[in-house]
Amino acid sequence: MITGSVQPMPRGHRFTYSRWDGTQVGFDIDAESIFSEITDDLLYHGDLNAALRRLMQQGFKDRDGKQLQGLRDVLERLRRRRRDELEKHDLGGVYDEIAGELRDVVDAERRELDRQLDEARASGDERRTETAQASTGERHLRLDMMPNDLAGMMKELESYDFQSAEAQEKFQELVERLREQLMQRYVDQMSGAVGSMTPEDMQRMKDMMAELNHMLDQRANGEEPDFAGFMDRYGDFFPENPQTLDELLEVMARRMAAAQAMLNSMTPAQREQLRQLSEQLLEDMDLRWQVDQLGSHLQSMFPQMGWDRRYDFSGADPLDMAEATDLMERLGDMDQLENLLRGATNPGALAEVDVERARQLIGDDAAESLDRLARVARELEEAGLVEHKEGRYELTPRGIRRIGQNALSDLYRKLQRGRPGDHRLDRTGAGHERAYETKPYEFGDPFSLSIEKTVRNALTRSGTGTPVHLAPEDFEIERTEQQTRTATVLMLDLSLSMPMRDNFLPAKKMAMALHSLITSQFPRDHFSIVGFSSVARLLKPEDLPEVSWDYVYGTNMQHGFMLSRQILGRQSGTKQIIMVTDGEPTAHFEPGASEPYFEYPPVQATVDATLREVNRCTRDGIRINTFVLDATSYLRQFIDTLTKLNGGRAFFTTNDSLGDYVLHDFVEHRRTSRSAGPR
Repeated sequence: MITGSVQPMPRGHRFTYSRWDGTQVGFDIDAESIFSEITDDLLYHGDLNAALRRLMQQGFKDRDGKQLQGLRDVLERLRRRRRDELEKHDLGGVYDEIAGELRDVVDAERRELDRQLDEARASGDERRTETAQASTGERHLRLDMMPNDLAGMMKELESYDFQSAEAQEKFQELVERLREQLMQRYVDQMSGAVGSMTPEDMQRMKDMMAELNHMLDQRANGEEPDFAGFMDRYGDFFPENPQTLDELLEVMARRMAAAQAMLNSMTPAQREQLRQLSEQLLEDMDLRWQVDQLGSHLQSMFPQMGWDRRYDFSGADPLDMAEATDLMERLGDMDQLENLLRGATNPGALAEVDVERARQLIGDDAAESLDRLARVARELEEAGLVEHKEGRYELTPRGIRRIGQNALSDLYRKLQRGRPGDHRLDRTGAGHERAYETKPYEFGDPFSLSIEKTVRNALTRSGTGTPVHLAPEDFEIERTEQQTRTATVLMLDLSLSMPMRDNFLPAKKMAMALHSLITSQFPRDHFSIVGFSSVARLLKPEDLPEVSWDYVYGTNMQHGFMLSRQILGRQSGTKQIIMVTDGEPTAHFEPGASEPYFEYPPVQATVDATLREVNRCTRDGIRINTFVLDATSYLRQFIDTLTKLNGGRAFFTTNDSLGDYVLHDFVEHRRTSRSAGPR
């Protein structure tokens, strides 16, 4: 890739180039390439927002050919990551680890008891030995009779008089660690600032909880809480640095919902063990009450957080309490990301994705794709191709023109080089366009004087000097091209058979391309579009991208010709109708009727009414050129009759070559009209 820089110079611009080294900003996506991706989808379904949604779902390739993952791929990766976590871990390991460590404590105590008994026996003192045997036997029996549940074991060991300093130290470390983990379940899920807490810290924590609950009560009563004062006093508990009370509550709700999900995912026995452990190790009833009160508030404020969700773990990798809490928060974030992606109705909704968190959850490639998909709508808006109105995206006039240009470019790429040409003529005559050629003035010529050539002729004849005297033979005038004006109505079949036979998209794409061609290269020409099914109607070019087929039966050519003839009656110059259809006439209006008459197969009354309108077009000097798709023998016979009556031409083609034929025929018709001169 080459990068360039532009420096202003006195005359024009100067460009300098350097080799791509990876540090320059790449040209990964742009509005034009994005718009090209959705052109066919938009033209077929007539819905910009649906086209953007499908682009989001499928992804697309950027200008460098790199495939951006669509939401389907991202969601599949998200589901796979979640499945891997559930199949890897065992939530019951929280208690297995505690039970294992308690067994280690008991084993260490038993070893010490056995050592003391052996020592007493080795001393040879029978009384000492008897006392040691009685004491160790009693202690072994107490250890043997300990309850099986963790809370009971903890309670029994707390009142046990350890003989082993090692066992006592291990038990105290385990108690402190469990107390901290249980405290983390109650507190860290909300403040993120537990660590080692002194009694003073704990009291301050309870004060913070009480004040937070008080602020929620104030809000419920219509009062305005002092959030700024609260953060001044307790902001160190919240490393996320929330800027509003709502931001703080959302963070806390997410963490508390994750803790609740862990409880929901446990078996009833596991939940009971956790409850008993909490009661055993956390005797501060005030703290538990404040936390439960806050949880109740948050559940009512954020019901969408998934307080009832649970996960089925099937792995063997045990988790301790802290690891389980972290995993639950991660799984909760996965659920929230999945819900956001599933509910995204347009690329702008993806701006709510936390890209860095998504990167941690699903990897760099998927997160980068989400980030770039979120930029799609912004790119299109900044390029002036779409605009956001009342929750939906709409095409701008520039976007409509771009669709036509894209359609025209696609068709031109299929044409042989040089077929359309630039339409220049050798013939010259009176007109409005300069030909940039001159000729000596002759009597009767328009007096479009070329000052430069005229003065030069005078100087050549009489020599230099002033004043310059002009003579009639010095006059030279500018040539002008012969100009004609063409008025065209495109009659586009919108009946249900068009999409059923895959003809709708090529026909609509051709209409957009023809509109783009005429407005850009022949701006003085008139161009209208009439859509027809059971009835005909005028279609505005700006509405054409979102026009879809009609879910009705009937092909009313008669009404289409009538409406087209009325439109062309108000125009001058060469007049023509270009009709694109794949069906014979099956509907018409009877005189004075307000509803069309429909019959299939076609009846003679419909055919006659249609041909009468063709005769009216012929009398008005309107040529009808018909492009027929999927022609049946009956349709061929009807079109042959129409062509003979009108003198136009018929093209029996396929949807693959329809655009080629229409554009080529229009340009040839335009060239013929210009060669023949104006009517």
